Amino acid sequence: MAKFAVRLTLLEAGLVLAAALVVGKAAQLQLVEGAKWRGEAQRARQETVVLPARRGGLYDRSGAALAVTQEYFAVGIAPNELRERGPDGRVIARALGLPPAQVARDIASRRWVYYQGPFSGLQVQPIRDLRGVHLEGSFARHYPAGSLARGVIGALRPDSGTGATGLELALDSILTGKPGRAVVLKDFRGRRYASPSRLVEEPVPGQDVILSLDAELQEIAERAIEEAMERYHATGGDIVMLDPRTGELLALASRVTVDGRRVTTKASFFTDPFQPGSTAKLFTAGALLARGKVGPTDEVYGEDGVWVMEVSSRGVTRTIHDAHKVPGNLTLAQAIKVSSNIAMGKFSQRLSAGEQYDAMRDFGFGSPTGVTFPSEARGTLRLPDRWDGYSKASIAMGYEFQVTPVQLAVAYGAIANDGILLTPALVREIRTAEQTVRWRHKPEPVRRAVSPKVARTLREYLRGVVEAGGTAEAVQLSNYSLAGKTGTAVRFDGQAYVPGSYTATFAAIFPADDPLLVVVVKIDDPKGAASYGAQTAAPLTRAMLEEALASRRSAIDRRRLGGSGEESRPAEATPVSAADPEPASVVLSLPLTGDTTGATGRRVVPNVAGQSLRHAASAVHRRGFRVGIRGAGSVLRTTPAAGDSLRYGATVTLWAE
Repeated sequence: MAKFAVRLTLLEAGLVLAAALVVGKAAQLQLVEGAKWRGEAQRARQETVVLPARRGGLYDRSGAALAVTQEYFAVGIAPNELRERGPDGRVIARALGLPPAQVARDIASRRWVYYQGPFSGLQVQPIRDLRGVHLEGSFARHYPAGSLARGVIGALRPDSGTGATGLELALDSILTGKPGRAVVLKDFRGRRYASPSRLVEEPVPGQDVILSLDAELQEIAERAIEEAMERYHATGGDIVMLDPRTGELLALASRVTVDGRRVTTKASFFTDPFQPGSTAKLFTAGALLARGKVGPTDEVYGEDGVWVMEVSSRGVTRTIHDAHKVPGNLTLAQAIKVSSNIAMGKFSQRLSAGEQYDAMRDFGFGSPTGVTFPSEARGTLRLPDRWDGYSKASIAMGYEFQVTPVQLAVAYGAIANDGILLTPALVREIRTAEQTVRWRHKPEPVRRAVSPKVARTLREYLRGVVEAGGTAEAVQLSNYSLAGKTGTAVRFDGQAYVPGSYTATFAAIFPADDPLLVVVVKIDDPKGAASYGAQTAAPLTRAMLEEALASRRSAIDRRRLGGSGEESRPAEATPVSAADPEPASVVLSLPLTGDTTGATGRRVVPNVAGQSLRHAASAVHRRGFRVGIRGAGSVLRTTPAAGDSLRYGATVTLWAE
């Protein structure tokens, strides 16, 4: 009996000790280590995740999307959480565009169904509130305009989604939003479940940027440079369009050939300097006028097209040739009109090296323009103490220094803007995601390059270039005054000049009286007989202006063109048959580009059926007619009909869809 009592006592003591140990361990876990284990449990059941912010978009000046970020979703389904598997499965299949039988089979046979997608926000909208449906969002960058302006827009890094090139890089801090944070729940398999009530911090989307680019002019410029490369078998080229009143860049197109392949995404208009040739003669002329070194009647002898110039006291000479030989003497205006190297070389000797250098710097050469773009080249302009006896003449002819196409456009913009050099702009506005304007571009003057009087004189010189006897007389428009300068320079490959290889350029101010647009066209190494700027870049400029004026959507302000030429008169009425519909009619303010010498003659109406309005209007104007438009879309017919004969300047109505 005693032994039993002892055993019972020992058992009771053991139970008490075990209970004490359990209570003690529980106290340790809950009181001493409670916070630690609660944290572990919390971490196992939920997780804090970063919510990506939508990247801001890039848009052209009229709101056309060039780069946008869209949200896409992957869809996860927990079949055991669905209220009614059959009806819910059909809703899911219909929303996601999946076969209903496949969705039903997946729901019936799996514990977790996952559809990678990606599915758009519009697709998942009908199933957002379905119990058991879990959405996993992500963002993707898209370029709705395709390759349009991609050299300017740039691209993102594939690994991080940050800007890698172009404006995507330059504006990265503006476009990038602020990520948010949220707590998501996890099941025993580690799958995440969104919990709206556990949102910690909302993501802040990036800001939208409205660019100065005009998509219509950009398309015209890109198509033109493509056609130029095909027609002239060129290795590349650049086109710049700029508003001289504001400094806004309206179009930037480039093409380069790399290893035999045409590249469309390089921003060579900013990054690749070239020697501008005769388009630069105007800046030495500006220096001469500004410093009173030449008068309107001062002349120099043209040497019958060949001048052996003495460049040192030791008898060293250089021979200068004129492609357009003019007998006798030349004034400064005539030297610009016929692009005389000899006359400009002689006139340049009236300037000191320092005066000529200062003038070139005043027009912005040798320094960055300040545009918002990465890797902009500054060009080259040597200090005067490094010039030799030939440098003044050489620089006057557009050699021994390098400029980018944008720098050249900005310099011509100063001439168009009464002598004020402006900082070029690519960004017009910055807006929040709610479309509140945070910043708007205002013209930024850099300096006065020349006086208004000198600028007006230089524009008159440029007007002479496109008049009879000038190097670009074939490009003048009939109803609007165009001013410009041709240039043809032997190409410099970085080490030496390449004989037989040229850079053909044309810089234009349109219209000459009240400038709205500066256009610079550069064609690299055109092949064949047509290698001069007057034969290649100049007619390309005219074709682009015709097409831009034919477009109703381009940035050209037609209200300021209304008083130019004959377009200020009422348009001639076009007879319309009773069977014709009555949509609103628009008469475009376009230049008549036919041969005005036969203005009293008659022309044949071209067949433009099936063409776009822009191309059709351009074709009709090239024939010498005004254009009326009814409707929109592709052209169905014309009134009068194709093949009919009309007098020069009559109106042809395009009937569109």
